[in-house]
Amino acid sequence: MPHLVLYTFGVLKAPLADPAPLTREFHDGAYAIYQKISQHHGYLAHAQAAEGDQGSHFDLDWGTWGEFAVPTWYGKGRTAETTALAATLSLWTGLRPAFDAIYTGLHREALNRRYDWFERTGHPPYAFWWVSDGVIPTWQDGVSRLEHLDEHGSAPRAFAFQHPFAPDGTPMRIKDVAPRSDRVH
Repeated sequence: MPHLVLYTFGVLKAPLADPAPLTREFHDGAYAIYQKISQHHGYLAHAQAAEGDQGSHFDLDWGTWGEFAVPTWYGKGRTAETTALAATLSLWTGLRPAFDAIYTGLHREALNRRYDWFERTGHPPYAFWWVSDGVIPTWQDGVSRLEHLDEHGSAPRAFAFQHPFAPDGTPMRIKDVAPRSDRVH
């Protein structure tokens, strides 16, 4: 059974190490959001650094998720003091569970405040694609798919909620994924 991969990437207005209240608020809220999402129906796994690893995203051991990578448009720091990004890489059973996890609860509340924390880059903040059961995507896969979505728009190789594709590559309709009141525009 195929699994859905979700890669997210955002450029923060300030480095994660910044002690400002707004940065701390984002950083501290992320843990609760990850906890809630990891309990969501349809969630399978997400990239996590090896236990006890400390440093910037770029220095951590991500195991089978591969070496940490970022899109070409990321031009901020790469050290623990200067890194200004938020990125996730996760596996799901399908689009519906991913949609429900992203657009409800704590994560929905955070999305409503995204422009408090993130720069408006003009690039897509996430990309989806399907993998065969047992495949663990890498950070480089995520970057490649996000850049493809940015350059070519939604396609079976990389897509957004607005124009989703089924595992066999056929287009889906957003109404098959999202309830009417929560449709992405």
